[in-house]
Amino acid sequence: MTVRVVVGGALCHEGRLLAARRSAPPELAGRWELPGGKTEPGESVPDALVRELREELGVETEALERIPGEWPLKPGLVLHVWTARLLSGVPAPLEDHDELRWLGPGELDSVDWLDQDRPAVAEAGRRLSIG
Repeated sequence: MTVRVVVGGALCHEGRLLAARRSAPPELAGRWELPGGKTEPGESVPDALVRELREELGVETEALERIPGEWPLKPGLVLHVWTARLLSGVPAPLEDHDELRWLGPGELDSVDWLDQDRPAVAEAGRRLSIG
């Protein structure tokens, strides 16, 4: 079976991490995630992240580095998380989300993250604390 990568963006700006609250599907609505989406055939993971953040949030970003690990979402889908830098624009919840929050290192536990995002969020938080 071919495994398709879903890329999540640990979008960091001014020492904070962007969290996005899902509005759909119903089983995920109200929980928080790192924004992103599925790679297209032939598309690199960093390119997919930049495209997805443009589509979902209306911002231009640069993919920086992959956070180690991968997390299964469902059969045939696996999550990879990359750190990203905001180049231009102000993030807005355009698709799949109804609220965005910038969270500092001490605020990461203030939202109900999707289970598969938690390990990457913890690692992104460690990097925020150092950076």
